Amino acid sequence: MTSVKAQQAARTRQRVLLAAAEVFDEAGYEQASVTRIVERAGLTLGALYFHFGSKQGLAEALMNAQPTTIEPHLESTGLQRMVDITLVWADRMKRDPILRAGVRLAVEQGSHGMNDATSFEEWRELMRDHLDVARREGELREGTCPDRLARFLVGACTGLQVYSNLAVGRADLMERVCDMWDLLLPSVASESVVHDIQIGPARVPGR
Repeated sequence: MTSVKAQQAARTRQRVLLAAAEVFDEAGYEQASVTRIVERAGLTLGALYFHFGSKQGLAEALMNAQPTTIEPHLESTGLQRMVDITLVWADRMKRDPILRAGVRLAVEQGSHGMNDATSFEEWRELMRDHLDVARREGELREGTCPDRLARFLVGACTGLQVYSNLAVGRADLMERVCDMWDLLLPSVASESVVHDIQIGPARVPGR
């Protein structure tokens, strides 16, 4: 019975999260009311407050959920994994409401009184871990620091999606990410692998 209740609770939490993602993505934090969110989910305010505590708690959950929308889709390792993360991210930014909302909330959080870099730091740590693997495998040029490169990539991808969204509604985000790697890889990848790293939409599973 406990297992059944836990599964029901998990499904309810996910329904609230998905509804909130859709509303936050459409309206932004300030215009997204908790009433509108629970109506979209077909649930009660009690369910929202039970699982997330507040509107801000819900926003924080979405900001921190970003990597979970991408990592399960990948099997590559090292530097190729790092490239693939950004390619899947660019692809899913066009159709995954949880990822889109998490990114919007993280970028715009200053406008609604939040100042939390956690979601950015989690991306940095995730990327650094894969780049550490790449360094151990001899895939990075001598002197390339995984942490500095990870920090740069988080900032670069953030800027790319903001610019792309303002210019063309993210329609060319994949192209911009591929351009980034075309320019960056010769400077950070070792000569033994630089020509083996694959870049492009074909790397996105199921595409």
